[in-house]
Formats: sequence, C-alpha cells, structure tokens
Amino acid sequence: MIPMTLAEIAAATGGVLDTTDGTPVVDAPLAFDSRHPAPGALFACLTGALVDGHDFAALAVEQGAVAALAQRPVHVPAVLVPDVLTAMSDLARAVHQRYDGVTIGITGSAGKTTTKDLLAHVLAAHAPTVANRASFNNEIGFPVTVSSVRPDTRYLVLEMGARGKGHIQALCDIARPGISTVLGIGSAHVGEFGSREAIADAKAEIVRALPATGTAVLNADDPLVAAMRREHDGRILTFGTDEGADVRATDIDTDAGRPTFTLHHRGRTAAVQLTVYGRHNVTNALAAAATALAASVPFDTVATALSEARMATGGRMAVTIRTDGVTVINDAFNASPESVLAALDALTEVGRGRRRIAVLGEMAELGDASVQWHRRVADAAARAGLAHLLVVGSGEGADVLADAYTAATGTAPDRRTADMVSAAVRAVLLPGDVLLVKGAHALGLDAVADQLLTV
Repeated sequence: MIPMTLAEIAAATGGVLDTTDGTPVVDAPLAFDSRHPAPGALFACLTGALVDGHDFAALAVEQGAVAALAQRPVHVPAVLVPDVLTAMSDLARAVHQRYDGVTIGITGSAGKTTTKDLLAHVLAAHAPTVANRASFNNEIGFPVTVSSVRPDTRYLVLEMGARGKGHIQALCDIARPGISTVLGIGSAHVGEFGSREAIADAKAEIVRALPATGTAVLNADDPLVAAMRREHDGRILTFGTDEGADVRATDIDTDAGRPTFTLHHRGRTAAVQLTVYGRHNVTNALAAAATALAASVPFDTVATALSEARMATGGRMAVTIRTDGVTVINDAFNASPESVLAALDALTEVGRGRRRIAVLGEMAELGDASVQWHRRVADAAARAGLAHLLVVGSGEGADVLADAYTAATGTAPDRRTADMVSAAVRAVLLPGDVLLVKGAHALGLDAVADQLLTV
C-alpha cells in the first residue's frame, strides 16, 4: 500500500484511534484473513454469518498486521469505525487519491477475469502492475486490490462486476479509471437486469466515469458496446475482427484448441499464438492488447507478451492432460449462456477425432430467458457429438437441458448431483477422451474438475 499512518487512516475513514500512538505506518494491502496478513497490513474485522473478524484481531497483529480496522475495541491498536466494509472503501479511495499511475477498469458479461489475467501479464512485461486476484471484483475484493498499489506501481487493473444499476459507478467512485474497457454484453444476470439493453446501460457506467482525458476501449464486434462511444467525448480505441476496428485480428485459426491470429494496429502486424484455449479467447486477447496499447505499451511488447501469457486464475479453460491421455477442460468457475456455448465449441476443437464427454450444470439468474437458453445449450451439446453428457442441477433449467438434449439426440443424459458426478464420469472415461466440466459457480463443479485431474 502507499504508506499511511494510523492517524491518516482514521481521518480517511472517519474513524477514531484506539491506541495512544497514531504514527505507525501501514504499507501493505488490507487483509481479512488473520492467518496470513502481509507484514505492515491493516486487518479488517469483517463480520460474517459464522465468523466475526473482531475475534481474530489479536492473532492478525501477532502475525504481522500493524493494527485492526474494527467497529469495537479489540485489545490491540485499532481504528474504530461505524462500519468496517464502508471504511474499507473509504480507505481505498484515499489510497487511490495518492496513486499517480494508470488505473484501468474492465467490465463485460463474460471474459473479465481472462482478459484481466492476460492484460496484467502484458502490462507487467512493461512496468510494475497490480491486478485483482481471481475475480476479486466485489465490495470486499475491490478495496483490497486498490490498497495493494505501491509508490512504484505503474498500472492498476480493476475488474468490475455488476449485479444491478449503479454498482459499477460505486466502484468507479472509489477508483476512477483512466482507461475503461468493455468486453461484451451477454445474458449473464439478465434475470436481474431485465434485458441485455439494461445490462449494457449498467456496464456503460464504466465509460461515463472516465475523465475527458481518458480512453474508452470498446468491442467493435458487439453493437451494444460499440454504441457506448456516445458516452465519452474523449479518446476511443476499438478492438475486434471488424475491418474498422483499431486493434484487429485476422487469420484466426486453432491449433488443437489454442488460437493463433495476426494482430493489427496502425499498419503494424504480428503473429500471436495464445496459451489459453478456445476461439472465444481471441476477443479477450484483443481486448487486452487494445487496453495495453491505450496504456502506451509498445506494440512489439504487447504481441510477445500475449503469446506468453498464462491464466493466473483457475477454472477458466484450464486444460490438463492426464497420464492416461484424458484431456480435462476445467471451465467450471462460472457459466453464462454465451460462455457455455463457447466452451462446447472449444471442446469440439480440442477433441477432434476423439471421444468427447461433457459435464454441464444448469445456469442461474436468467429469468424468463432461462428455458430458451437451456434449449440452445442442449442443441449445441447435441451438435458437439458427445459420447456422454452428464447434467448437474435440480431446477427447471436442468430439466429443460436434459429434455431438449434427449429430444435432439434420442439419448437421455445422465442426471447427477455435484457430489456424485465425479464417480459417474470415471465410470465412462476411456484413455484419450476429452472431458469438459462447465457450470454455475454455486454448483461446485470446479471441485469436480479437480477430482478428475488424476487417473
């Protein structure tokens, strides 16, 4: 963290010092796990349904934290505030006001974490970079990430999610981006927003938050995103396969599922081969490239680093080849309709000439569109030529998916609960098969994929 004394933290959060000395300096990120605070951290005493962080403040200080951020005395140096979660945001805002590097915000219905990981790798090849871990994009993870910047940090990459109107604006109020990247507008959370247009309006908050000198990086292939150029009077940089895109990919191909393409920008070209799998990740790579170029990273550095970048976050098109030749594609961190369709396409590409098996979980938060989307996924699964399909879930979506697949193929899928699906998959796997595991995070299929990584 950019160093701040306890007295300065109290002033920033509207808190009161519960210590006789306000001069100790906090210079490490906010922490909420008392077992592993970085030396010099401030421990946030968050209260959950089962655990109260106030009970672990002393342990956190013993493990290296300077003090606690708490709502009541905790018998160690502390800054006492009315609400810890609000104070975390207030502190992050104060840290960001002292930060003089480039802040980059990324949003979209799918691909945020993949793009963030690719971009962080590219930026780090040029200058010190901080990016949120995993998909740390909520009211807890966001302040923790902002508090991770140091005086020498050049780039701060912030993934911004939204489950309602105003959510992204609230995050931008904490850390206003100088570059805002919008990937695409899909159907994730359409049940909460009501329509894709409403989702687009919420995502556009990241563009509206830009200063006049900022840059909007927009997907030229998505009409709802491309239209966001009307939200910003400053610099616009577009990416996509459209001929008019500023940063463009041509000659797209896949090598056993790993995309290759030619990257174009301002008359320059470079060959790129991604380490990540799935043709859909070309869009994410282009978004990362365009954002890095907007941040003044040289074109050659961008192209080289993209070809070297690996996912720092698990559960997203993570491909593992077992000792028996079985290829496991773990894309189970989450499941929007568009991402499920893309994963099935990737399964087809990776599994050409081999038996293909899929574990698909029902999709959540789709509202009135749920039946339509589960039928579309069933049709895509049927076209994928699967040797076996296993469906996980007990809701209407799982029923629709199973029934539609049966109607399309004449074969009923295997219905399983998450705790039983691993054994069911092992019973049908043969050496050399390709297995896709994909579903909503709440189903816990990422753990199933992990169990299937070994013979």
